[in-house]
Amino acid sequence: QVQLVESGGGEVQAGGSLSLSCAMSRGTFTSYCIGWFRQAPGKERELVAAVDWSGGNTIYAAFVKGRFAISRDNAQKTVSLQMNSLNPEDTAVYYCAADPNYRVVQGTIGQISYWGQGTQVTVAS
Repeated sequence: QVQLVESGGGEVQAGGSLSLSCAMSRGTFTSYCIGWFRQAPGKERELVAAVDWSGGNTIYAAFVKGRFAISRDNAQKTVSLQMNSLNPEDTAVYYCAADPNYRVVQGTIGQISYWGQGTQVTVAS
């Protein structure tokens, strides 16, 4: 059973930066595409960014606007999300997700195979 563990969340002032990390255990890391999602209180879970098996292809939500960068390290079995120029609207629980299908991990939330437990990101104004 694949397990995903997020880390790196916390509280930051508006305009600041955070780096999230997602580590996979009990699975063949290179068989999975990875997505970062977020869910704010009272809102639906939404895609932030996704990366394919090799790291050669990435996709970002429109609201990222060049502020975030997703990357993966297949040797370390980790995926990172570097978040810059954070604003209060970025406050949410951030989840990483894994699925063998790149199209699925881009936002077919109900079909994604594995989820992490989430990490809270709070951006103070």
